[in-house]
Amino acid sequence: MSGASILVPGSRKGADAMETAAIKGRSLWDDARRRLLRNRAAVASMIVLGLLMVAAVVGPHLTAYSYDAVNKDDVWVGPLVNGHVIGTDSLGRDLLARLLMGLRVSLAIGLVATFVSLVIGVAWGATAGFIGGRLDEVMMRFVDVLYSLPFIFFVILLMVTFGSNIILIFVAIGAVEWLTMSRIVRGQTLTLKHKEFVEAARAAGLDQRGIIIRHIVPNLLGPVVVYVTLTIPAVILAESFLSFLGLGVQPPMASLGTLIANGAQDMELAPWLLVFPSLVMVVTLMCFNFIGDGLRDAIDPKDR
Repeated sequence: MSGASILVPGSRKGADAMETAAIKGRSLWDDARRRLLRNRAAVASMIVLGLLMVAAVVGPHLTAYSYDAVNKDDVWVGPLVNGHVIGTDSLGRDLLARLLMGLRVSLAIGLVATFVSLVIGVAWGATAGFIGGRLDEVMMRFVDVLYSLPFIFFVILLMVTFGSNIILIFVAIGAVEWLTMSRIVRGQTLTLKHKEFVEAARAAGLDQRGIIIRHIVPNLLGPVVVYVTLTIPAVILAESFLSFLGLGVQPPMASLGTLIANGAQDMELAPWLLVFPSLVMVVTLMCFNFIGDGLRDAIDPKDR
């Protein structure tokens, strides 16, 4: 009989097919993805955060006013007046345009500084944990010394030495945030370095650099991804704190921190200058935190 063969439940071929499907199962990442998508708070946060990112990238090009355009006739105009959706500031600049630009700058600082801390922290922690011995002691004591330096003192020192610019903010924040990342990665590496697959790689003749890159780092992705989603809001808060003190983004450029600082000065005359940037800041940080919690619950095998 020609045509496709039919798998009869009682036949040998049908039993082999069902056994193969049962053995294949789902991978760890497939299971984590399913668990993450069942977390409504995390999914809703990803949607809201995606909309905020699109608004930050596209929004400044679509507004009727430029973020740095000064209009003396529209000083402290309230929301929905003279074409200004959420009002203007003390120089007549459109708050919506400045808010979208500030969101773009804050997200860029958060993502870039977190990427810098991710690269340095993973490389530092994985190397120290895997090689161990005296090198591990020296590398982690260096981390302890940097931990002892006050963050604000370190940033002020950089600002005074090199001047204030947005690139320096990336460097200053990224140079501090990688310390915790390196400790987390080192602890995970210490538990992985004695696993069977690492011993098999050694027996196969793979050098230490190859083992770290091809075996240790890929198995660190779970906790590292979770920590990254929690580092981004911490970086955004750090930048906002520096901008609030006047050490961050300089005018006419805006960030969420500078907008909140300016709004706090004029909150009695124009409360919308503080309310709208603060709401955007809260929503952004909550989205990152909910996503981080969802990833932690999805990846953690003890939470199944």
